[in-house]
Amino acid sequence: MQALFKNIKGDRLIWAIAALLAIFSFLPVYSAASNLAYVGGSGNTFGYFVKHFMHLFLGFAIMYGVHKIPYRYFRGLSMVMIPIVIVLLIVTMLQGTTIEGANASRWIQIPFVGMSFQTSTLAAVVLMVYVARYLSKIQDKKVTFVETLLPLWAPVFFILILILPANLSTTAIIFLMVMMLSFIGGYPLKYLAVIIGTGVLGLALFVLVAKAFPDAMPNRIDTWMSRIENFANGEDTEADYQIENAKIAIASGGVKGLGPGKSRQKNVLPQSSSDFIFAIIIEEYGLIGGLFLLVLYSWLLFRIVIVSQKSDTVFGKLLVLGVGLPIIFQALINMAVAVELFPVTGQTLPLISSGGTSIWMTCLAIGIILSVSAKREQMKEQELNEDNPLEILSETI
Repeated sequence: MQALFKNIKGDRLIWAIAALLAIFSFLPVYSAASNLAYVGGSGNTFGYFVKHFMHLFLGFAIMYGVHKIPYRYFRGLSMVMIPIVIVLLIVTMLQGTTIEGANASRWIQIPFVGMSFQTSTLAAVVLMVYVARYLSKIQDKKVTFVETLLPLWAPVFFILILILPANLSTTAIIFLMVMMLSFIGGYPLKYLAVIIGTGVLGLALFVLVAKAFPDAMPNRIDTWMSRIENFANGEDTEADYQIENAKIAIASGGVKGLGPGKSRQKNVLPQSSSDFIFAIIIEEYGLIGGLFLLVLYSWLLFRIVIVSQKSDTVFGKLLVLGVGLPIIFQALINMAVAVELFPVTGQTLPLISSGGTSIWMTCLAIGIILSVSAKREQMKEQELNEDNPLEILSETI
């Protein structure tokens, strides 16, 4: 164990925050999983606990392995992974399956292991790395809109088009994060305005085509429109049923909460261990538990910005922000949905909610951030050794 800790590099506070979030997740996931266990008929809640543990164990193994890779290699890997991701998304569209009653086919089955994988989450991480690579490449260069169309925006829009039919919220988040990273990376604002306008027009055209041919994607457009309209009008829907039960859970929790495992709304709240786990956390741990999570995510955001600023290259700076900011944004959206500040989106709470793909891709993103910070630590150690003549003398002897 001691040897393992010696091999852990990168920002130790980010490691600590990730570990705290993972450890904290066990009790609410175990508590909320009781609904899944009894609805499914098995009655075995411990199985969900073990499953969540294995997801986290594999996730931290991914984090550890990725953080040992020099981050400069992610430049080339992103270019290799883009076509692979596109193929996976096409396969998902054609053969995707429905998991835990979700009303869209977003998962593919991994052969021989009996596990499912949500390809859009991998696509999001790969795409952010790819965009960071391209923006760092054109830094301090005067570019025209036309010359960026094929190398930058063609992969972005192609991937978003493949994700859109099954997952509007993920598509919107990825598009927003790409726009934010492009702005931070210095991409000309007048070109960004054209891209945003194109994205809005493309979405409107997609909705019109889907309305004209409803058999192509049954219920998807109607679901999106009804969620947005009913959120604005406050009408009763299935999504409203979820929100109302989430609000009851939050109101029941008060300041201190009902205590671990004592949630009552977990028995009636759909997706209580994933999409709406924040409501269960507040019901059991109160406002104190909710603020604790908010502080952890805010702390993680602070460390992400610090690592980005300390990176020695433009690619490192953009890479950290590109894969790090979506984690915080997703957490805020999940919390906002639970308190009815945002329409129901189906976004999980990073490192807290159950679900293997979400945990693995969050750990992948954090591993990339740690790789950048590890490079900074390595450079500092080299500088210290160069400034210490006794260290140099001892090495020569």
